Amino acid sequence: MFKLYLLPIFLFVVLLDCSAGQLSDTAGIRRYLTAITKTPEFRNHKNVAQLDRTAEYIRGVFASYADTTYFQEFTVEGKVYKNVICSFGSKNTKRIVMGAHYDVCGDQQGADDNASGLVGLLELARMLQGKELSNRIDLVAYTLEEPPYFRTEHMGSFVHAKSLSESGVEVLGMISLEMIGYFSDRPKSQSYPLGILSLIYGNRGDYITLVKKFGSGAFARKFGRKFKSTKQIRTKKFVAPAKLPGIDFSDHLNYWNFGFSALMLTDTSFFRNRNYHKPTDTMETLDIVRMSKVIDGVFMAVSLL
Repeated sequence: MFKLYLLPIFLFVVLLDCSAGQLSDTAGIRRYLTAITKTPEFRNHKNVAQLDRTAEYIRGVFASYADTTYFQEFTVEGKVYKNVICSFGSKNTKRIVMGAHYDVCGDQQGADDNASGLVGLLELARMLQGKELSNRIDLVAYTLEEPPYFRTEHMGSFVHAKSLSESGVEVLGMISLEMIGYFSDRPKSQSYPLGILSLIYGNRGDYITLVKKFGSGAFARKFGRKFKSTKQIRTKKFVAPAKLPGIDFSDHLNYWNFGFSALMLTDTSFFRNRNYHKPTDTMETLDIVRMSKVIDGVFMAVSLL
């Protein structure tokens, strides 16, 4: 068991790794964002050829670093769609899933929603390469998270979570990276589903949020503690009933549905980012430095689990 008093030593070692290029690379993040968002067509469910090109790009990046990489294909209304999955520490039995979706809603680039989360996975793949891990880590890039398939069994994350459940895989928990790139220090740049929450969390969108439902499980609680302990970025925890608007607005909801412990890491989406589901959601609006700190925090936290 990792002892709390060893945490400063561990963080010092990780920071040494950073100087050797082992933590997130902002130049690499920009390259990934450009490749994902500046495409000939938009990554929505109608443009299957573009989704396939994006899936191939993701597979290529994953395959450069991972133990194994593969597509999980499924058919919706006669069209074949693909989740892209890679694994690290495959010798381990217990599994952690980290996921993000690569499709967009309508005709827009979707830089924050959700190229930012996807790029987090791509950069984490590089960072995880060759690391000695206590658990197997699967990085999963989902398709069909967005309408018209949101909250249906056609979501890529539903397909993946169901496959884990049916296979009896021992899943410790799941982390959904859902919009991790938009930050603002302006007063009143942050809103909430309940106005009174601004008195607790503040009205500036200058933090990342760990979102959980009541009873979300031991893994979600433990990861939240470890992520905050890394002190990479200002972090707030939000725990509420699953029915509160926004708390289940991503792929983690399907892991909840299959009884897995899961949480969402998010910049709070439309409660902060007014570019949500609009053509103005471009990479030029993102804070790459703070986004990189989120990725660092995820990497360091899972290394402590």
